[in-house]
Amino acid sequence: MTTIILNLDTVELTDEQFYCLCQMDRDWQFERTAKGEIIIMSRVGGVSGNREAYLITDLGLWNRKTQLGRVFSSSTIFRLPNNGDRSPDAAWVSLERWSALTAEEQEKFPPICPDFVIELREAKLSRRESPPDPLRQLQEKMQEYLNSGLRLGWLINPQDEQVEIYRPSRQVEIVQFPVSLSGEDVLPGFVLNLPMI
Repeated sequence: MTTIILNLDTVELTDEQFYCLCQMDRDWQFERTAKGEIIIMSRVGGVSGNREAYLITDLGLWNRKTQLGRVFSSSTIFRLPNNGDRSPDAAWVSLERWSALTAEEQEKFPPICPDFVIELREAKLSRRESPPDPLRQLQEKMQEYLNSGLRLGWLINPQDEQVEIYRPSRQVEIVQFPVSLSGEDVLPGFVLNLPMI
């Protein structure tokens, strides 16, 4: 996956302009950090796409049984309350919080931080195709979620065979594969077994 980061110190896009930019070019995936940097990403390859599908399928099957919220794919951009427009690999928002949004807010980039996110460190193809430190960038992204109200987040890192678990007001917990991850009180009864991906 190719990633380009644009630091637009002198140009500030409004929320509507950023939305229009994302709608104009569907071949690229855009995000905007809390600092206002525009991140441009190409689509993922087969290994990473398969891993994402596995994660979202398990989350979706759990939610279909419980009907506790809404599940979102990596194509969804969330407008975070503490700035930034981010697109997790998989996300979940409680039904109560989702229902509080207007129809227009639900249709565009929802102005809400998911209750739960999964970020997946992509398979490394070559040194040329990776940013200098993709893991650090994902860790910063997880911190943006926490700063915006995230209740539980998993940064899954198949390359190092570990998962970083993010919770509010707690140190990041790092666990090694193989592991069963619990949705805790955020996703009651949800369990993800790794390394199935």
